[in-house]
Amino acid sequence: MSSHKKDLQYMSIVNNILDNDEFVKIKTIEHHGISRYDHSLKVSYYSYKIAKVLHLDYEQTAVGGLLHDFFLSPENRTQKERLKSVFTHPKQAVAMARTQFELTKKEEDMIRSHMFPINLSVPKYAESWIVSLVDKCVATNEFAIKFRFRLKYAYNLFLLFAISFIKL
Repeated sequence: MSSHKKDLQYMSIVNNILDNDEFVKIKTIEHHGISRYDHSLKVSYYSYKIAKVLHLDYEQTAVGGLLHDFFLSPENRTQKERLKSVFTHPKQAVAMARTQFELTKKEEDMIRSHMFPINLSVPKYAESWIVSLVDKCVATNEFAIKFRFRLKYAYNLFLLFAISFIKL
């Protein structure tokens, strides 16, 4: 997704975040089969484009989308810790973002509510709804790409068993 780099207006909004030493650390954290950095960049840019078309606050949307998963976590987390993180990471992301950037109430809401309805923080702004919905679309696409090989493998294995069963 290099089109965001050509969008000078977008880059002027998020450059200070992309250059932040703490934010850059999320480049090393796997998230849906890609880095958390790349995932956040996609959510931010697509949300920004939608907000712009809808004449909403696209600047805050770009920021909120970029920071929605801004939290650090060890790679060797257990499955239980990963599951718990699904529910707790929005609050962690708000807290982490506050340590590095000045956030508006709207940006905080985008970060805090992006996991609705899994977490019960209901989005208060149209921009928050956009970030939440775009996050789900981007994540679904990333999961589909990540597990495509496994799904094809399972499908082929099923066909082999089915053919063997028919021959009996």
